[in-house]
Amino acid sequence: MGADAALLLLADSRLPAGGHAHSGGVEEAVRLGAVTGTGDLARFLRGRLATAGLVAAALAAAACELAAAGDPADDPADDPADGVELWRQLDAEADARAASPAQREAARTQGRLLLRTARRMWPSAALDTLARAVPEGPHHPVALGAAGASAGCTPRQAALAAAYTSVTGPATAAVRLLGLDPVTVHRLLADLAPALDDAAHAACASLGDAARQGRWHALPGHSAPALDLLAEGHLTNPMKLFVS
Repeated sequence: MGADAALLLLADSRLPAGGHAHSGGVEEAVRLGAVTGTGDLARFLRGRLATAGLVAAALAAAACELAAAGDPADDPADDPADGVELWRQLDAEADARAASPAQREAARTQGRLLLRTARRMWPSAALDTLARAVPEGPHHPVALGAAGASAGCTPRQAALAAAYTSVTGPATAAVRLLGLDPVTVHRLLADLAPALDDAAHAACASLGDAARQGRWHALPGHSAPALDLLAEGHLTNPMKLFVS
């Protein structure tokens, strides 16, 4: 499959990987009155892209690069345990960048579902190793990057998919929650196109020599405290349409 076509599949909300069940914080923001219309939503999406979206894009790019490097199990001279440890380290970097336990739980739920789907669509040694390394489910951007590499995508394409899904999930959730005009909301997404490209470029620029050697501490860690608070509040809300 061509990389461009694979990228479209990965970014498609209809991919059976649970993405439709995640509002990206919009449901709780709507409940609290922080997002009431398209103006609020536009600011929410731009802020989410600049923080959580950029972090997810960088993690996806790093995972794609790691998966594309090959599985140590393929080379008799290498120790297969090295590949497992590298995936655990990258997933731990994702964990460290998610301050909210609710955010971490949601990310692992999405990642587990995506990994399961990707192993059926694009079987690869890298996906198998990731599943062994993080049996509870890797963070979603880690799974997304590994799936992208298995489908033939580049790190930049994986980063773009991660950045894209970081805003399209909340946007479509807002349409359902507030009854907004879908065309108007998609105009907001169209306006974000240059910022999406910039996020993917910045994500790949963060993949320096240290990251290529399995040291990812220099990847961006832009915090979004408001999203963390929204996630924690949403977790305890008994009446909700989305799981995050």
